[in-house]
Amino acid sequence: MDTEGTYDARGTRSGSVPRPAGPPPRPALPPRPAGAPTAGAPLGDWLRTPRAAAEPGLWRFGHKPRPDADPDRVPDRALLGGALVAFLAAVLVWSLWSNGYIPHSRVLLELFTPADWWAYPRPPEAGEAIAVYNSLFAALLMFAFGRMGNWIEVFHRYAVDCPQPERTLRTGLAGAAAVWLVIGTTLFPFYYAIWSLLPSTWTTGDGNRGFVTFVNYALYVLVGGAVLWPFAKAGDWLGRFRGGGAPAAHTQSAPTAAPASSPADWPQLRDAGLGAVADRLVAEERAGRMNDVDCVRIRRAWTTVKADPSRLGAFTDAVAGQGARACLHPSGDRDLPARAATHDLLTSQVRIGRYPDTERTPAARRGAGAAVEPAALGSSLLAIGPFGSGKTRHLVRPVVESLALQALAGKAAVVAVCAAGTPLGADDGYDVVIKPGDPASAYDLDLYGGSLDPDEAAALLAEAFAGDLAEVDARRAATALAQLLGPYRAAHGRFPSVPVLRELLDGSPGAMAELRGRLDAETHRAYLRELDARERQLGMPGDPGLALAARVAVLDRPAFEGFFDTTGETRPFSLRALEHPLRVRVDVPERAHPEAAHLLTRLVLAQFTAGATARRDRSLFAFLALDDATHAITAESVRAVQRLRNCNAGVLLTLRALGDVPEQLHTSLLGSVGCHMAFSGVTTWDGRLFAQAWGTEWVETTEVAKHTVFADQPLTRAVHALRKLVTGKAVTTDAVTVRKVERERWSASELAHQVPAGHAVLSLTTVKGEHAPPLLVDLRG
Repeated sequence: MDTEGTYDARGTRSGSVPRPAGPPPRPALPPRPAGAPTAGAPLGDWLRTPRAAAEPGLWRFGHKPRPDADPDRVPDRALLGGALVAFLAAVLVWSLWSNGYIPHSRVLLELFTPADWWAYPRPPEAGEAIAVYNSLFAALLMFAFGRMGNWIEVFHRYAVDCPQPERTLRTGLAGAAAVWLVIGTTLFPFYYAIWSLLPSTWTTGDGNRGFVTFVNYALYVLVGGAVLWPFAKAGDWLGRFRGGGAPAAHTQSAPTAAPASSPADWPQLRDAGLGAVADRLVAEERAGRMNDVDCVRIRRAWTTVKADPSRLGAFTDAVAGQGARACLHPSGDRDLPARAATHDLLTSQVRIGRYPDTERTPAARRGAGAAVEPAALGSSLLAIGPFGSGKTRHLVRPVVESLALQALAGKAAVVAVCAAGTPLGADDGYDVVIKPGDPASAYDLDLYGGSLDPDEAAALLAEAFAGDLAEVDARRAATALAQLLGPYRAAHGRFPSVPVLRELLDGSPGAMAELRGRLDAETHRAYLRELDARERQLGMPGDPGLALAARVAVLDRPAFEGFFDTTGETRPFSLRALEHPLRVRVDVPERAHPEAAHLLTRLVLAQFTAGATARRDRSLFAFLALDDATHAITAESVRAVQRLRNCNAGVLLTLRALGDVPEQLHTSLLGSVGCHMAFSGVTTWDGRLFAQAWGTEWVETTEVAKHTVFADQPLTRAVHALRKLVTGKAVTTDAVTVRKVERERWSASELAHQVPAGHAVLSLTTVKGEHAPPLLVDLRG
C-alpha cells in the first residue's frame, strides 16, 4: 500500500515509511489468538455456519430466531399443576372403581351380557367380560382426565419439543412408562383383556406349552410395539438412529467433499470461472494455512476486482502464488497478537454481551448475543458510566479490536485515543502508535492535520485550543490564527512550530518583525494587511490571542520537545491517511500533562472529522474511539459528529457523566449520535436525559381492585365468618382492569437503581435508520 508519506516515523528519511520495507518471514500460519476460529475443519465450519438476517444489535453467527410467543400458552407452573391434579383425580376414581366403591358400576355390562353369567358360580366368560369392560373404562378415564389435565401438551412441551438426543431420551422414558402400565403391571387389565379376546386354541395350545409361550411373548411384542409406535414417531427415533453416527461438524477429508454451494468452497470465484483459484484457497484452508482474517481479506479483494476488472490478473496471480497470504495488509500482519472479544468478521460484528432472559427483553432476543457492527457504529455511539463500570473493558477494547481486524482485512481504518497505559492491546497490534511526551515514541503527530490551507488549519487549531473556552469565540480564534498562519506559510513555505506560534500569538515584537521582514511588500500585500490587523487587535478587549497563546504554551514544554515537527525533516502522521486501512493508537499523557492530553484529544477529534469528510474514497469505514471524551465535546465537535453519517465514518465517545459536558450541549449531544449506552451506576440526572432521548412506549397494565363481599343469606354469612376466622382476612372479590398506557421505556430511577453491575442499557440506530430499542445487556455473558 502506498502511503504517499502520510504516516512516517519521527527522525526517518523523507522517503521512508513507518513499517519494514519487506514483509516478515513467512510462517505457515500466524499464531492463533484467543477467540479466533482455528484453521482446518473448524474454520470450514465457521464459514458454513448460517448468519441469520436479524435486527440491529443481535449476534448473527449461528443465531436461530425464536418463534413468536403464543399469547395462549399456558405457563409451565399452571400446566404441570393441572396435569398433576388431573392425574391424582384419575387415580382416585380408578381406585374407587376397581375396588367396587362406585355403586351400579356394572349396570351397562350386565345389560349387554347374558344374565346367567352373573349367577354363582360365574363362568370364565364373565371374568373376560369384566376385564374388557374395566379396560374400556380405564381408557375412557385416561382420555377424559388427560384432556382436562392437558397431558398431551405436557408431553409435547417437555419431550417432543426438546432437541436431540434429549428428545429421544424423554420420549423413550414416556414410552417405557406407557408399556409398563399396559403390560407390565396388574394395575390395569389391558393385557389380560387383549389375551382374553384371542381364540381359545391359541391361549391353551391343546396342551402344547411351547406354543402358548410363543403366543404370549408374541403378544407382548405386538402390544408393546403398538404402544411404543406413537412415542417413537413423536421422538423421531428412526431419524435419530440413522444419523446417530454422523458427527455434528462437517468433515473435510478431501477437497471434493465440500458442496459447491458451501461458502468454504468459494462459490463466488467458481461462478466467475476461477475454479483453479477457488481450489487453491480450499486447499489452503484444509491444510491449516488460512484463518478468518485471510478469508475476509481475500473476499474484500474480490469485491474490488468486480468493481475494477482490470485488477483480475493481479488478483489471480497473487492467489495462485501466495495462497492464503495473497493481498496482505501493508504491515504484513495476518492477525492481532491477541483477541479479548469474540468476532465474526464475515458480518463485521463483535459480541459485547448477551440479552438476559427477563420480562423486559423481547421474546425474540432473550438469551441471544448482543453485538455491534459498522452499520450501527456509523451513526456514532455515546457511552455513559462511572469509573469501574467497564466502559473500556467491555466496549472500547472489543470495538477497537474488531475495527483493527477489519483493517487487516482491508475494510476499515481505526484510530483510538486513550490515556497512556490503557489496555487497548499491544503496540504490535497497531500500525502507528503515537505517544506525545514520550521520547521513545516512534511516531509524531501533525499539529495541522496535513492541511495546506491556512484557514482550514486555523479552524482545526481553534477547535483544539479554544473550543472548550466559553469566553473565547471560536470564529474570532480561527481568524486570529489564520492571520498568522497565512503570512508565515507564505514567508517560509510551511506552518510555524509550536514555540514560534506561541511567540506570534503573544505578539512578540521580534517574532512579528522577523515575519514582516520576510514578506515582500508587493507580492505579499494581502498577508501584510493580515499582520497589520493582528497587531491592531493585540491587547484589545475580546482579543483571543492571549488565550490561544496560553493554550499553545501547554504544548511548548520540554516534555514535548521534538514533537509536532514542521521543519520538513520528519513526516508526522496525519489523519488525512484515513483512505488507507490503518490501525492507529494515540496515547495522550493524561497523568503527567492532563491539560495537554485534553487539548490533543480535541485536536485528534477535529482532525478526524475533517479528514473523514474530506476523503475522496470512502469505501473504508473510518472510526475514532475516544476512551475518555470528557474534555473533547464542544459545540463544533457535536455538529461535526452529525456529518459523519454520510461519510461512512463514526466515533465512539465515552463519558463518566453528562455533567462533564456543558449543559447547553446535553440535548444536542444525545441527538447527534444514533447509539446510546448507559452503564450501571449512572445518576438519576443522567438517567433523566436518557429517558427523554429514548421516549415512551405503549404498555398493557393490569389493575386489580379488591371489594369486600357482603352476604345476604345466613348460611353464607356463617361460612364467610368462619373463613375470616381461619384466614384472618375478609372475603373479597377481584375487579380486574386491563388498559394500555404510555410509559417511558426506561425511567431515570430504573437506569440509576435497577441496572445490575456488569450490565448496561443499549439502544442502536443504523445509518439506514433501522432501530433497536433500549434493552438491558449482560456484558459478562
